[in-house]
Amino acid sequence: MDNKENFQKAVELINKSGKFLVTTHTRPDGDACGCVVAVSEMLKTIGKDVKTILPSEMPEWYEFLFSEKPAVLERDVKVKELIDGLFFQPDLIIIIDTNSYNQLAGLADYIKQNNKPVLVIDHHITGDALGDVELTDTKAAAAGLIVYDLLKCAGWKISKKAAQALFVAVATDTGWFRFSSTDSRVHKVCAELIENGVNSAEIYHRLYQSFTQQRFRLLTAMLNTLQLHFDGRYAEQHLLLKDFEQTKAAYKDTENLIDECQRISSVEASALFVELKNGKIKCSLRSRGGVDVRKIAQKFGGGGHKGASGVHLPGPLEHAKKVIKDEIEKQLR
Repeated sequence: MDNKENFQKAVELINKSGKFLVTTHTRPDGDACGCVVAVSEMLKTIGKDVKTILPSEMPEWYEFLFSEKPAVLERDVKVKELIDGLFFQPDLIIIIDTNSYNQLAGLADYIKQNNKPVLVIDHHITGDALGDVELTDTKAAAAGLIVYDLLKCAGWKISKKAAQALFVAVATDTGWFRFSSTDSRVHKVCAELIENGVNSAEIYHRLYQSFTQQRFRLLTAMLNTLQLHFDGRYAEQHLLLKDFEQTKAAYKDTENLIDECQRISSVEASALFVELKNGKIKCSLRSRGGVDVRKIAQKFGGGGHKGASGVHLPGPLEHAKKVIKDEIEKQLR
């Protein structure tokens, strides 16, 4: 558990607040969505007024976690509406699974001018110190574990819905318990969540066996670009704008596709390059441990974990590929 004093401060801050705005990072993943749901459910259970807002749309396979669809910035609410207090006027803002302005999109402008306290719950090393109170545990495999500790520290009952959301948070951020970050803490917490009514088989089916035809075609398009370098130790793949047009898939459909090439026994590090409409290239990086992809991402303004990180690079595609390949080569030496 993070510093106990910080947990007590967080509980006190929550107890004295009545209205809460809960949010997370852009391209919300399972950890982000699960934590947002778990925290929101907990707050509602203790009688708080809660609004959730996402800085960008979530993949539809996480929608089952939410009782009602959360607001999405720019689609449902404009930044100016937030700043002017037209959407909601919270007493406390809770930011989960990030502590960085560059991962909040337009919400960053709102946070910068905000005069209300901010509680941050995060497990990443990089951050901009956004919180008045911060629950940061870089040893936690998922932000969901910190949320779990917070609920336990406060003595709040974990409902079945919150337990399901926390299980999704932890299971997805550990690659369904495949990543090296999976430790005894992960298994102990997930065991308790299962005892609380979580059906892990049903969740696995919802998350990993419910591809749309469009997403599966996108996967096929990506696999067709696979290139191996350095005696098969580095795998490189890409997706172009035309791939999304031809498959009718969405940008959010790329989540976790990078993991597919890690089935190759020789692959130690991998990258997926995705062409964006603004001309930039989104690069997702993965490693089995020998390569620290967080260092590579941080060098170019991105971030994440040693085994899983991301960064936006200037185009064209071949330039972005060369930049990352050169950095991978340095570490593989």
